[in-house]
Amino acid sequence: MAFLRKSLVIETLISAIFLLGLSSSSVAEFRAAGHAMTSTMIEFPALNCRKHSAVLTDFGGVGDGKTSNTEAFKAAIANLSQLAAGGGGAQLVVPPGKWLTGSFNLTSHFTLFIHKDAVILGTQDESEWPHLSVLPSYGRGRDAPNGRFSSLIFGINLTDVIITGNNGTIDGQGAYWWKKFKEEKLNVTRPYLIEIMYSNQVQISNLTLVNSPSWNVHPIYSSDIIIQHLTILAPVDSPNTDGIDPDSCTNTKIEDSFVVSGDDCIAVKSGWDQYGIKFNMPTKNLVIRRFTCISPDSATIALGSEMSGGIEDVRAEDIKAINTQSGVRIKTAVGRGAYVKDIYVRRMTLNTMKYVFWMTGSYGSHPDPGFDPKALPVIKGINYRDVVADNVTYSARLDGIENDPFTDICISNVNIKLTTKPRELQWNCTNIQGVTNQVTPEPCNLLPEKEIDCPFPEDRLPIDNVKLKTCSISSNF
Repeated sequence: MAFLRKSLVIETLISAIFLLGLSSSSVAEFRAAGHAMTSTMIEFPALNCRKHSAVLTDFGGVGDGKTSNTEAFKAAIANLSQLAAGGGGAQLVVPPGKWLTGSFNLTSHFTLFIHKDAVILGTQDESEWPHLSVLPSYGRGRDAPNGRFSSLIFGINLTDVIITGNNGTIDGQGAYWWKKFKEEKLNVTRPYLIEIMYSNQVQISNLTLVNSPSWNVHPIYSSDIIIQHLTILAPVDSPNTDGIDPDSCTNTKIEDSFVVSGDDCIAVKSGWDQYGIKFNMPTKNLVIRRFTCISPDSATIALGSEMSGGIEDVRAEDIKAINTQSGVRIKTAVGRGAYVKDIYVRRMTLNTMKYVFWMTGSYGSHPDPGFDPKALPVIKGINYRDVVADNVTYSARLDGIENDPFTDICISNVNIKLTTKPRELQWNCTNIQGVTNQVTPEPCNLLPEKEIDCPFPEDRLPIDNVKLKTCSISSNF
């Protein structure tokens, strides 16, 4: 009873603040102090804890699944941004309920916390999705040449931004967008669920993401990123619903996540043809571990196909895939330029796969006819070891580019068990060079046997040295 009385007093005083005409930021300040008085707390790991806190309902949010909360989110973040700028950071709690909204932008030194019983719903009112210019490393939109919709949760030029929860949900309500895409009725590219641009110190964790209109998580032109404990779900026939797409990013960690998708579960990117070559920002120093994928028509991890800024030093380990088209797939083409190099993969467990190993040098999509046919990609230093696969149709399809072979491929300690109706040619290899050791079925002649354990770096990348703090919010909403 004492706890209930204390909560009643706090809420009564907050009402008095509104009657006195004080700002919403004053409510946020007071609620932060009031929460400190309560004893029921939710703890969560975060890059940084916050001094100031508010709840979406403080700014007029209505969690009925029908009322638009776009302006409530914008007002809350604008007020909290002022508090964060004063020091100590700020956080916005999305409490239990269904919170319909269009796109909104985050701020620096800020945490968006989504309660386990909260669902952020992407509106299907296109007027609540602002238009953005095309990405400079792509030169056009993915769905249509001119522009793109802002992501549901968007941020640009930020430092220290966290999107987390205790398994709260973000639902993009993507069926509306998938239908328009399939009917070719889009004039601009579909929105993503989460996109963070030109930012550093980013954490996206402990969430469930469902039915994204297109890609789910897209950090781009950013660094020092932790993505962990995500569950990402979309129908396996939904178009372009990639799970996690680190794009021209440095020092990124993806771990302990599960994706069911209509496209690649993870797609590592860095720009498209001449636009990516000119922008010249690689994805590098990427760790992927303890990751599970289901995607019957796509890859567990794709490198490319947009890789024209380069991809290097990718380390993937303890990867599982079930009913998925391929394991780690390299996708590139004439005109891409740049490189995919120093790729290390170990301990993959695969079940019901079309391909275990797949490399493609003829992935021919281009933004426009202006690509340079002399811009040939360099693919080298590709290392796979300790792979177990069952119910496989093809062991490998490895297709380099004529006069531009993929080199320094190493595959060791691999046991592939075939489906009851496998393809007769198990290793289809052209324009590649490398070695294998202890691989079953027997590889192609271009990958001769050599007593070697393919390398995997033992040093730690800087992102693995980042320690999360234990933070808390009140559960008394």
